[in-house]
Amino acid sequence: MTRNLMIMLAAGGSAALLGGAFLFQLLGYPPCAMCLWQRWPHAAAIVIGLLALAIPGRLLPLVGALAAATTSGIGLFHTGVERDWWEGPTSCTGNGGLDGLSGSDLLAIEGPRIIMCDQVSWEFLTLSMASWNALFSLGLVGVWLLAVSLSGGWITKGSSRTG
Repeated sequence: MTRNLMIMLAAGGSAALLGGAFLFQLLGYPPCAMCLWQRWPHAAAIVIGLLALAIPGRLLPLVGALAAATTSGIGLFHTGVERDWWEGPTSCTGNGGLDGLSGSDLLAIEGPRIIMCDQVSWEFLTLSMASWNALFSLGLVGVWLLAVSLSGGWITKGSSRTG
């Protein structure tokens, strides 16, 4: 196992999870706000992975691990909101008020569809998309950390251990 292989696996894993999210969206499962929040760290991990392939050292793989841990944490939080373990943001859960909405706003058919963060739209083996993202992203943290351990110093110049 080499550092670059681990980086490609980790960044590729984020690309696969992000691609899966877009595929589900194309299949008619629009994302809620917290679903969108989980996408940004994956996008960052992909960019970090590309940079880490070109720049030796431990710093970028460590930042990649942080990105994967961030999306895993958001996914865990989202899972808790879906399962009513804790309250979610009032902007995307059923516990928000109706302040500022008129009767015509509530009855309108056109306009953007609001996707609630506390509703599970798809699940497999009793786990929602947020739960699966949290689990797979936690695995990606491990792959990133393996890349860190296979790296040379924090910032190295031409280290032979980076390949």
